[in-house]
Amino acid sequence: MTVLRALLVCLVTLLTSYSTMPQAMADDLKDAINALAEGSLKDREIKVDALLQTGDDKVVPVLTYLAEGDLYFRKSDKKVFLADKAGRTYRLTDPISGDVIPDISKRDIKKVRVNNSLRRQIRDGLSLFALNSQDPSKRLQAAETIYKAQDASALPAIEARLEKEQDEQVIAFLQEARAGLTLTSDAPEEAKLSAIAILREKGGRQALSILTETAETSDGTVKEAASRAVVAIERMLAIWNGIQNVWYGLSLGSVLLLASIGLAITFGVMGVINMAHGEMVMIGAYTTFTVQQAIQTTMPGLLDYSLLFAIPAAFLVAGAIGFVLERGIIRFLYGRPLETLLATWGVSLILQQAVRTIFGPTNQEVSNPSWMSGAIDLAGLSLTWNRIWIFFFALAMFGLLFALLKRTPMGLQMRAVTQNRNMASSLGVKTPWVDAFTFALGSGIAGIAGVALSQIGNVSPNLGQSYIIDSFMVVVFGGVGNLWGTLIGALTLGVANKFLEPFAGAVLGKILVLVFIILFIQKRPRGLFALKGRAVE
Repeated sequence: MTVLRALLVCLVTLLTSYSTMPQAMADDLKDAINALAEGSLKDREIKVDALLQTGDDKVVPVLTYLAEGDLYFRKSDKKVFLADKAGRTYRLTDPISGDVIPDISKRDIKKVRVNNSLRRQIRDGLSLFALNSQDPSKRLQAAETIYKAQDASALPAIEARLEKEQDEQVIAFLQEARAGLTLTSDAPEEAKLSAIAILREKGGRQALSILTETAETSDGTVKEAASRAVVAIERMLAIWNGIQNVWYGLSLGSVLLLASIGLAITFGVMGVINMAHGEMVMIGAYTTFTVQQAIQTTMPGLLDYSLLFAIPAAFLVAGAIGFVLERGIIRFLYGRPLETLLATWGVSLILQQAVRTIFGPTNQEVSNPSWMSGAIDLAGLSLTWNRIWIFFFALAMFGLLFALLKRTPMGLQMRAVTQNRNMASSLGVKTPWVDAFTFALGSGIAGIAGVALSQIGNVSPNLGQSYIIDSFMVVVFGGVGNLWGTLIGALTLGVANKFLEPFAGAVLGKILVLVFIILFIQKRPRGLFALKGRAVE
């Protein structure tokens, strides 16, 4: 797609808003638009060019309607309108005020004539019109599009705009666009060397593509300079790719941390192989969906804050189910890991089918609040806000759980039961209730993980199955029952996955990580950070 077509699409979507202007300017623009109703086609070409030079966004729909043959003027006063056919009549829209006049008969209006030459003039003019926009952000958008398109026909417009442009960002993009076009032209060697220096400083894949082509098609000093620039940009891109993989790995690690931190309690501290842990994550995600639907129905103004209500709700719902599961099934199976595994696997199937019955088998979408939408660009790295929030949320949950275990009476009792159940019981600790609340805590944290996971994908009955194996790997690799091991294990495996994926693929990458953990456990059966407890004894 040429720059002309690319910018025309950009203009149709971006340049339709109307900002308030001084009345004198509005009147001048209105007179210039109404002048299209009179004169010959040759005169109309001059008037179209004058409208393009205004840089006012209101010109775009007027000229678009004119090119499509839908611009009419009223016979009584020669006033120009945007016309849309409505049955046998027309609906006229004032291009300046936006006022609508419905049910106008065809005999009361007349079409503003246009030919192919005028259409080409409008098309080409609108394509570069954004460079003269009064809004700097729209000029910047146009300059970026021109730079990416690298269409030689835009060079005169670039030169003209550079003479009067004041915004430094726009100037930079226009200079880079001109540099790219210079390298494809018959410009002198000095100009090409200057263009290479500009693109080398710009960097990025677009500049790399232009410079690579220049190095292949040129010779002498230009070829050498372009080749050195290509090497420099490739080196910088490699560095940014490494940083990007680290960030993506940490982002994946934060998701694994949220999914496995609850398992670190139920499996690591209690020694229970809970195959229904993934379903606790799934329940937390569906709780988020339910809370969001309820708020959207009853209090739509609070939809942006629905996650603040969903977090405690997910913790309580998943925690309550975990409490019932421990009291009803798990407490009869302590010391029998195989039976625990089979029982919790059966519970996971029951929970999945229950969710399918209540919510249906199809995926449910949970919308992101505005403060978790979009992304920020950091040099060569694009960071999405939802991943950023999840990363820090995971660290916050880790800190809260760590403080709970180390600084509260409940945490003290949990650690006492883990280290020596009989001694804790003889000192008055009610070990059955410690077991129940510990299992409920781990399940509740899994529910909170579901809240976070609902923000990076659809909610489905199989959501938890995607994380249960990875969660067990994190806990075993880090060391059962050790929160620091869970943190380091999650982040390490996340980063390792992202560095292996480009070379081995997603599936083979996971297999390689699993093989590594198996070999690692052969050497250190108790993981990175060993912890004495019931699971170890």
